[in-house]
Amino acid sequence: MAGRFVQRPTRTTVRGGHVPAPAGAAAGIPRQAAAPARVRRWVPDGPLDLGLVLGPLRRGPADPTFRATPDGSVWRASRTPTGPGTLRVRAYGGEVLGEAWGPGAQWLLDRLPELLGAADDPEAFVPRHRVVALARHRRPGLRLTRTGLVLESLVPSVLEQKVTTDEAYRAWRLLVRRFGEPAPGPAGAFERPMWVMPAPRTWALIPSWEWHRAGVDDKRASTILRAVRVAARLEQAMGMPAVEAQARLEVVPGVGPWTSAEVVQRSHGAADAVTVGDLHLPGIVGWALAGDRHADDAVMLRLLEPYAGQRHRAARLILLSGNAPARRAPKMPRVDIGLL
Repeated sequence: MAGRFVQRPTRTTVRGGHVPAPAGAAAGIPRQAAAPARVRRWVPDGPLDLGLVLGPLRRGPADPTFRATPDGSVWRASRTPTGPGTLRVRAYGGEVLGEAWGPGAQWLLDRLPELLGAADDPEAFVPRHRVVALARHRRPGLRLTRTGLVLESLVPSVLEQKVTTDEAYRAWRLLVRRFGEPAPGPAGAFERPMWVMPAPRTWALIPSWEWHRAGVDDKRASTILRAVRVAARLEQAMGMPAVEAQARLEVVPGVGPWTSAEVVQRSHGAADAVTVGDLHLPGIVGWALAGDRHADDAVMLRLLEPYAGQRHRAARLILLSGNAPARRAPKMPRVDIGLL
């Protein structure tokens, strides 16, 4: 009976990277969209849950660069080193089918295994707490994605600095739709077309009033402008270990440990890049592991010491467990500076 029911997403599990990706009604190989530019099939070496693996890449339910469709497919629109591309991924049986369109299609397909966690080693993780062990047991398909793209994760992470997620998601959605370009292939023909994020030069040319209309203050906008001016140097961080990549990112004024960790978790699949400086994460980890809802970063890091080398994975499993303290204060008020 237990297998018939899917655990309902909560605020905490969604933050842990939970995106419902339905299995789809049709059995066997799905019908391909019209004239795919490239196709690749790949067989993972263990359980794989597309919604869990790719969930951290979605920036809100209306992210114009990410979509999970009822047939079980996950779509992504990315700006790759070879140009914009759209990737559709579908798992069926023990195989994964990837279809890609646009100038970046081959680049996306070449890196499909890493995107789906082939470079990750979930077996290296040893649970030390019951709540973590139970979450791992319930989520056997969790692997850490590795996109190979830095700016793609850096810009939305900067937008999420010190604001509510709703404000950050709205800003990302408005800016990508206004200054990005339609996603190649059939994704551009959806009822809500998908979009590729703007190129670095386009980000740099966005007028100040457009940042204001999107609800982005001068501090975050200035950080993004500084980052896109050295975009090529930041993308070179993909050839570095995650710790060195974080150090390079933090050279950009306005990018601190919180932002750099959020980036390398996605770009590098960094299993140990725990997010510090977060408003809620220390309390969630403290509550789950020690019953301490008032834990700060120091307490969180001490509690995660048994998971050295795998602290980010441990934190994700805690978020996915849904074991969070009840809210005792009103939500952070949303302030739309575009109305000022």
